[in-house]
Amino acid sequence: MATLGAMFGAGRVETFMGLPACRDLAALEAKVAILGAAGCTPYPSVGFYCAGGPAAIRAAGAAYAANLAHVDFDLGGPVLPEGVVAVDAGDIEVREGDAAGNRARLRAAVETVLERGAVPVLIGGDDSVPIPMLQALAVTGRKVTVLQIDAHIDWRDEVQGERWGLSSTMRRASEMGHVERIVQVGQRGIGSARMSDLRDAMAWGVEFVPAGEVARAGVWRAVDLIPEGAEVVICLDVDALDPSVMPAAIGRTAGGLSYWQVMELVGAVAEKARIAAFDMVEFMPDRDIDGMGAMLAAQMLAGVTGIIARQS
Repeated sequence: MATLGAMFGAGRVETFMGLPACRDLAALEAKVAILGAAGCTPYPSVGFYCAGGPAAIRAAGAAYAANLAHVDFDLGGPVLPEGVVAVDAGDIEVREGDAAGNRARLRAAVETVLERGAVPVLIGGDDSVPIPMLQALAVTGRKVTVLQIDAHIDWRDEVQGERWGLSSTMRRASEMGHVERIVQVGQRGIGSARMSDLRDAMAWGVEFVPAGEVARAGVWRAVDLIPEGAEVVICLDVDALDPSVMPAAIGRTAGGLSYWQVMELVGAVAEKARIAAFDMVEFMPDRDIDGMGAMLAAQMLAGVTGIIARQS
């Protein structure tokens, strides 16, 4: 099948956008390091249901490989400014039945990226993947603000006896000493949250900006809630986006954010603070339609990489 990328010289590549591969994090020399993870701490009822997510997003990004120096009009220039290096560090090893080991390997990989002075960009994989990434930020010795962009609030203490799964991500974040602030954007519809979970989140100090507010008034209150100069970890669950543009999610819910609302939020946060880490999770290839979700995810990942690459 003919593709636009093929018309402009793109071929099969093994890394996102054809970026240089880095297979030894201890020797990492880059500003941005992309990492994949098939999952982390699955619930027994669903397993690694997003396991093919990183591969699907990389495949969709292959169309950019021959044109990486061309203008990205979402950024106003090439994805990477001259002299800035971004690499694809491949996938972190995860194993079915070894959730504790998965968390340890993922945390260690992100710690190494941070110690090498790069910004980790993690693609998954279900929403348990960000928990060890958030834990790894402790290695920097700095307090962080978590900006979650998600249809759900993820404040369950446990599900099916599991406390480290995808519905508990923000509750586990709230228990980390280096997390000083949580801003959650995009919640809508009915999810797994109980009223007690919402009360706990609000008592902790979470600021919520629901999807309905974004639709009516834009992302600007969320931007205002991020302090100037903060170290920000952005946790993006793709079901934050409306299913009309992102069908590749297990929990499709009408009324989600648009591509530009997410990019506007990420870009505005980068202008007033520093993105210290980023994750994009919950991409489920089996739910995609004609590769539309993978295309959007790749375009967004390229844009976020470019935004981070432009940080001082």
